[in-house]
Amino acid sequence: MSRDRERFDEVGKKIKRESDVSSTTTTTTTTDHNRMGRRHLLGPPPGTLNTITPCAACKLLRRRCAQECPFSPYFSPHEPHKFASVHKVFGASNVSKLLMEVPESQRADAANSLVYEANVRLRDPVYGCMGAISALQQQVQALQAELTAVRAEILKYKFRETAVAAAAAVVVVLI
Repeated sequence: MSRDRERFDEVGKKIKRESDVSSTTTTTTTTDHNRMGRRHLLGPPPGTLNTITPCAACKLLRRRCAQECPFSPYFSPHEPHKFASVHKVFGASNVSKLLMEVPESQRADAANSLVYEANVRLRDPVYGCMGAISALQQQVQALQAELTAVRAEILKYKFRETAVAAAAAVVVVLI
């Protein structure tokens, strides 16, 4: 449990550092409007509660959404069904652990993959993704067999045309 808390603290510190760097770069313009920086458009400062719109995870879990919430970048408040299905299949704690173990550059892809896997698991509780993969593999095998049959038929017609042309040439030579 304390390892998870340490990871969340590390993520929170990293987000704070990134937002501090971005706020110092945005305040370099000289107009009055831009002197405030763009921080006022992003919401409250890091470490405080996100009072504007909580992410889908925090809405479903009925908790306050902090700036360093591990779910907010990946589960939009406008698509709560995505987190609902992921939570139903994997659980919020497991999802946060999975997302923390994945490199930050791949977390969005991991979250999308979790959403897909959860939706498939809800549709097919026994086989899940393996059922979909198996069905697609069977479809590929059937299409490959059909392609092989069509290629064989094309070759048969080509040989028939060359045989007819050769027979006609032999008849012409004999005449």
